Amino acid sequence: QAMVSALRRVGLWPALAAREGLETVLGDDGFGLSAGQRARLALARAVLSDAPLVLLDEPTANVAAASVPVLHEVIVDLARARRVVVVTHDPFLAALADDRWEMTAPRPAEGSAHPCHGGTPAYGRDTAYEPDAPPAAQVPPLLRAPRGRRGLALACLLGGASVACGVALTATSGWLIVQASTMPVVLTLMVAIVGVRAFGLFRPVFRYAERVVSHDVALADLAERRADVFARLVPLTPARLGRRSRGEVLTTVVRDLDDVVDEQVRVTVPAWSTALATLVGAVLAWWHLPAAGTAVLVGAMALGALAAAGYAVERGAQQDAVEARGRVQHLVTSLTGRLLAVQAVTGLDADHDRLLADVAAAEREQLAAEGRLIRARAALITLTWTVLAATTATVAVLAWQAHGAGLLSGPYAALVALVPMALADAWADVPTVAGARARARAAAARLDAVLGQRPAVRGEGSGTPADTTVPELTLDGVSASWTPTTPDRLDPATADPAPRGPATLDLAPLDLELPPGSRVALTGPNGVGKSTALAVLARHLDPAGGTYRVDGDDATTLDLDALRARIAVVDDEPHAFAGSVRANLLLARPDASDEEILDALGTVDLGHWYATLPQGLDTLLTGLSGGERARLSLARAVLSRRPVVLLDEPAAHLDDVTAERALGGMLAADPAAGRSHVLVSHRATDLAGWDVVDLAERGSRRVESLASGA
Repeated sequence: QAMVSALRRVGLWPALAAREGLETVLGDDGFGLSAGQRARLALARAVLSDAPLVLLDEPTANVAAASVPVLHEVIVDLARARRVVVVTHDPFLAALADDRWEMTAPRPAEGSAHPCHGGTPAYGRDTAYEPDAPPAAQVPPLLRAPRGRRGLALACLLGGASVACGVALTATSGWLIVQASTMPVVLTLMVAIVGVRAFGLFRPVFRYAERVVSHDVALADLAERRADVFARLVPLTPARLGRRSRGEVLTTVVRDLDDVVDEQVRVTVPAWSTALATLVGAVLAWWHLPAAGTAVLVGAMALGALAAAGYAVERGAQQDAVEARGRVQHLVTSLTGRLLAVQAVTGLDADHDRLLADVAAAEREQLAAEGRLIRARAALITLTWTVLAATTATVAVLAWQAHGAGLLSGPYAALVALVPMALADAWADVPTVAGARARARAAAARLDAVLGQRPAVRGEGSGTPADTTVPELTLDGVSASWTPTTPDRLDPATADPAPRGPATLDLAPLDLELPPGSRVALTGPNGVGKSTALAVLARHLDPAGGTYRVDGDDATTLDLDALRARIAVVDDEPHAFAGSVRANLLLARPDASDEEILDALGTVDLGHWYATLPQGLDTLLTGLSGGERARLSLARAVLSRRPVVLLDEPAAHLDDVTAERALGGMLAADPAAGRSHVLVSHRATDLAGWDVVDLAERGSRRVESLASGA
């Protein structure tokens, strides 16, 4: 009740009640809520907290203008009983404060030329290091290990040869020892002595060769699969991965893929090596005593049945253990990755047991699941050694009886009796092989659960966009949803889409025309679909209904990369990558010169900020404010020179004056006002000179120009 009351106060409860209420599942960084709804959720936390000091960083940013007064009331109510400190660019919120401090940016040193207006960058463009060393020596073709299926087959043969040498070494050694006890002429033992030496030398040589070939095959396959997996992840982002944490995605991609590829080294090669060596041992025993060879084969078949049963048992236990481990990792990652935010809500002296209760419960589930896995593996190991002991005893008894009946001489009886013992090392690894296969199969299923989804943007089109300077974009009754309205997976048995229920639309049917040079602002309350409309325009989301046309062509029939290359996006939470200023901006246009980069920074009012950087464009980005990240993203859009620019709350973290300079500079840099701009904003001051489309109105959206009436 307290949580619902807090959500009602900030105006978020109606949106959640329409879904699953307090049980609504949110993804990483609040995926599933708009930026304004995430701001309200954060304020609701502050309402629930009993901390005497409340620190609010831009609490009304990205919030619909009609809802801002409600949040003002909540903040004022908080201030009646607690100390509230607010960082804001909202002048109306600032006017409600008892005390106000205005902070100014540091100014560049006197006498220094402004680097964004004719100055020289501190450092030149990064250049690739080209060593003078000669190219790497080419490996002779005869020494290159084959890869793929041929390489794997060669590794299996080498592994089988190594184990078979071990069997032959043990058996021949037994024959040699017993035969030597009869004190024959030494020359009669020379062949066996040479055989023992040869088997002893070739066993490690074959093992080393098998390791080199199998690992070369596995690592080459891993490199190819990783590239393929990341290529398949890109179309799934963010719509199909949003509710998975970064930790879950990385676990699926990295750890599970490693387990899948390791199957070649830990399952295929050992299993075939054991099978080949067992066949050699059985033939060797059968050649001298058919009953002993049959006993070895029966033991091998019993071992195979145990491996199959162990695999079936471990498969279920392995899945439970991995899911439990994933829950622990998700909870720990979420808690530690946002520890400062958690401390801001709970305080430094919070009840740690309460904070860690979910983690502790998940760890108990993980220990229980891993305990079942360990017990299954222990039972399989016990049964394996039982089969091995029974086979060894049976063959020994058969050899003893044959020797007693005069069918086998002493040396050959020793040779036959030692065959199962020589196979002990290979047979003892069967539980490990079964466990590795269970782990690999479970990992492959989890990997397929992520990568097997139908992308939010299918990208099946191959048409070339029209060769126009600025494309004309048209939305004709377009609706969209971040959850699939069509089946997101295919039935593997029939290749038909698996049935799926209807999903809630995040964007109601929208009609919108954007001729070249348009400057359109999308407005409306939080959650109405403004950012979703931008995602459709940017081809980050397929329409659930209606048609999106580019120069008259259906956008879904056009080449995805070619169309996206004409659209620049400024996100509501722009990302600054770990790297230099130059590297962050060259993402927009890799061939841009330093002068063009500096012009772009000056255009969006980052000139004074750049003047404070100790190493100019080579300065590593750390500790950027929200406003600096926003303007850095605007600079990318300016530098990209793309004909369509989509802006999602670009001024939410900027004061009015800075926002006017940054947005005005970006528009002024537009040559001959030829670009099309689409803006999402809740700030009335940002809308002057823009054609406004209110998405709160149902049906056709008509453009109402504020340029003449504002």
